[in-house]
Amino acid sequence: MIQRRLGRTGLLVSEISFGAGPVSGLMTGTDTHQQLEVLRAAIHSGINWVDTAAGYGNGTSEKAVGAALRQLDPQQQIQVATKVRIHRSSGASIRQQITAGITASLSRLQRSHITLLQLHNAITEQPDQEPFSLTPEEVLGPQGVAAAFNELRQSGIITCCGLTGTGQPAALRKVLESEQFETLQIPFNRLNPSAGMPMAPDTVPTDYGNLLADCQRLDIGVFAIRVLAGGAVAGNPPSAHTLTTPFFPLDLYQHDLQKAQSLAAAEPASHAVTEAIRFVLQHPAVCSAIIGFAQPHEVLQACTAAC
Repeated sequence: MIQRRLGRTGLLVSEISFGAGPVSGLMTGTDTHQQLEVLRAAIHSGINWVDTAAGYGNGTSEKAVGAALRQLDPQQQIQVATKVRIHRSSGASIRQQITAGITASLSRLQRSHITLLQLHNAITEQPDQEPFSLTPEEVLGPQGVAAAFNELRQSGIITCCGLTGTGQPAALRKVLESEQFETLQIPFNRLNPSAGMPMAPDTVPTDYGNLLADCQRLDIGVFAIRVLAGGAVAGNPPSAHTLTTPFFPLDLYQHDLQKAQSLAAAEPASHAVTEAIRFVLQHPAVCSAIIGFAQPHEVLQACTAAC
């Protein structure tokens, strides 16, 4: 497995990362044997990065990742990233929510330190313009997210600070320009490549504003997410998560599925996943493609595509 430099962090990350989110259902499920088998296949294939979040199954994913890695990676060689989401309705301050969140995450992950902590909120110009979205001021202000993350970095609890690249491109760009965050996770795929190229706003349901160009200029490490568009690229039915989430809802999945079916008419269906992964990795700003797996053979397929 080829490793790429993760922006100015200097860390090396495998071109494929193990996504422990709810779309595949693996790490938010209860089949611990399958979790071990799939994660073992990933580690044996050279994957060195696992991405999870407190919000994936209300902590279930972090618990599963922690338990599996305790068996498979007792020396903690695998890099682990997780996320914290700020709730404006909470009576706690941003700093208090982040402190409580990372404490709970480390307990579930059975670790005293993680490589990357990411903000799991969208960023918009005004509060709550998207579900749970924060403003640039809430992220960068004296009592904001960046300050709290930096305290955790200085204390050695985390190594790096990152963002989730959803929201409004102009608002996200303000935060990226601050250089307070070293990584960005952003949706980028063949069906919606707007994160990686300028596009007419009416050609995609969500315009990610060519933010990969900013990341490349600022040397920010990029993780591509939704590489398979929630399973639409592979022609899978919508996941249980897709039926309930406000972030990447069913109507977006159905739009992507129609586009994927159009692509499939022009090329062999068996090539869809391979070409989707290769498309993402050919962009010079992308360091790694985060993919959720349900079976060991899916790991091998993705790693083969990356070669």
